[in-house]
Amino acid sequence: MKRREFQLALLAATLGRAGLAPAQDRWPDRPVKVVLSQPAGSGPDNVARLLCDGLAQAIGQPVVIDNKPGGQNVIGAQAVARAPADGYTLYFATTAALVTNSYLFKTLPYEPVKDFAPVAFVANSPFAVLVKEDSPIASLPDLVARSAREPGKLSIANEGPRTFGGMIARVINARSKAQANLVSYSSVGVALQNILGGHADAVVADLASTSQLARQGRLRVLSVTTAKRVAGWEQVPTVAEFLPGIEMSGWMAMVAPAGTPQAVVQRLNTEINRLLVQPAIAEKMLAIGPIAAPGGSPAQFEAFLLDEHKRLGQIALEIGLLPE
Repeated sequence: MKRREFQLALLAATLGRAGLAPAQDRWPDRPVKVVLSQPAGSGPDNVARLLCDGLAQAIGQPVVIDNKPGGQNVIGAQAVARAPADGYTLYFATTAALVTNSYLFKTLPYEPVKDFAPVAFVANSPFAVLVKEDSPIASLPDLVARSAREPGKLSIANEGPRTFGGMIARVINARSKAQANLVSYSSVGVALQNILGGHADAVVADLASTSQLARQGRLRVLSVTTAKRVAGWEQVPTVAEFLPGIEMSGWMAMVAPAGTPQAVVQRLNTEINRLLVQPAIAEKMLAIGPIAAPGGSPAQFEAFLLDEHKRLGQIALEIGLLPE
């Protein structure tokens, strides 16, 4: 038996050298699919398409976007969590899908930590407080003062309490002692239409979804939610300049189903980071809204995710947003 086992092992090694290598060694030999939880034309979708165009050239295979919006990111995240861990299905994820959903829902059909392999951090996605360009509200302190004078009258649109934008709105309302009426909409697009139509006074939304309207002069950015002022928006103060300690920037990242071969994860990480350092890509991304953040390893991204879970979980408790 020992002699036969040795012969089988020798045969396997010979076949491997002859070109029958493990599947991950041949990756990719067909198109790669990247799932998004947002619709086509949204900020994350625009960033993903920019990145995936470059990724397709780098790996020599088409990289196809598969939009699965709805369910507060659950539909898209669940689809990837259940996909084969072979490197041919990836998830372009945001803060909500991988972190805050854990603290907003008692049950999820996926495990935000266990079901995904961190691949690469892509970009920071600043959120902002915006008003219609002709609004009499001149600044975030002005918005808070007006809401305090007339409690419940001034309205701040958002995507709902169980979204990242909704959490930001509640944190600002709570820490400023504002009396604003927080109005939930089914999507950021609907919220923006209501702002432009004069049906709400302000909106909390990501810059990726609102920057074009702001640059067109239809919306005015009052403040951003990052710790420091945002490149390209240096004239806009941060929320923390008025309410110290508030830092709630969204982000975008690439993950894969848990169990995806490490060689594939590392190849993707390397190629994505090579793209993010290219000035042309970084500039195009900034024009959309997010800020490219290259250089991180899968291990560093994993550590970041654990820190985000702890920090945002505490914020959810602070504003009384318990799982439902």
